[in-house]
This record gives sequence, C-alpha cells and structure tokens, in this order.
Amino acid sequence: MSNTEVKFGEWIERGFNLYKNNFGVVVLASLVAMALSVVTAGILSGPMAAGLVLITLQLIDGKDPKPEMGMVFKGFDYFLQSFLFFTVWGIGLFIVVTLVSIVPCVGQLVGLFIAWSVQALLMFGIFFIVEDKMEFWPASMKTYETVKSNLWPFLGFFVVM
Repeated sequence: MSNTEVKFGEWIERGFNLYKNNFGVVVLASLVAMALSVVTAGILSGPMAAGLVLITLQLIDGKDPKPEMGMVFKGFDYFLQSFLFFTVWGIGLFIVVTLVSIVPCVGQLVGLFIAWSVQALLMFGIFFIVEDKMEFWPASMKTYETVKSNLWPFLGFFVVM
C-alpha cells in the first residue's frame, strides 16, 4: 500500500471549519452519542460512533440537505460491525495495557504508548465500516495497512487530536 501523507494543517483546518460551521448539529449529536454510550456501558459506542461518522461524511461531501442530529441513530444500520470493532479492539487493548502497566516505573508509559499506537493504527476503521460497508475485520486490516507505513506522523496527529 502506498505511503499515506498526513496533512496536519490541512486536516485540522478543514475539521475546525466543518465543526465551526455546523456547531449545533455536531455538538448535540456528540452529546447524545456520548450519553447513550455511557448509559449502556459502552454497548452502543460503536453504533453511535457510526452515526457520528455518517454525519461527518455528509458534512465533508457538502451535500444538501445538511445532516440533522437524528442522523446519529442511523449508525444502528451498522450495529453488528461497529459493535464488534469497538468491543473486540477495546477489550483486547484493555487487557494488553493492563498487563503491561503492572511493570513498575515504565509499565504505565509503555501502556500509554501501546494504547495510542493501536488507536492510531485503527483510527479509520469505523469510517471504512460505514463508508465502504466493510465488516469489522477487513476494516481493521485496511486501516492498519493505511496507517502502518506512516505510523509516526499518524501517531502524532492522533495525539494532537
């Protein structure tokens, strides 16, 4: 796979402008998604994230009509794959980081580095599930392949975000 370039300034500026121009929808949808994720102990985290991705993709495309807050619930169309993506990787990462963090002094730092690295490697997975209608494992492998050749810039971008 080709080396994907990380365009810090361009991506941050474009994201900030989308956020600023659609503040109400983005904030309200994010609050609803976060509240439902917390209330359901994370069970709805995947579908809610998929709904936020749908809103984001529609904003990026600039199509009319503009997305509304209720669109966050369309993430349920991707329930199983988004649930598996968040659950499998979340539990796996939790176990690894917990085990590594047992090591005195450096364990917590190594655990933090592992957590950030894995999250950076998986940062596009939910987008592939929604936009390309992929299953969770192929989406996970595609995001890994996209990011791995340029991990350090993606990791830096992830940490900044």
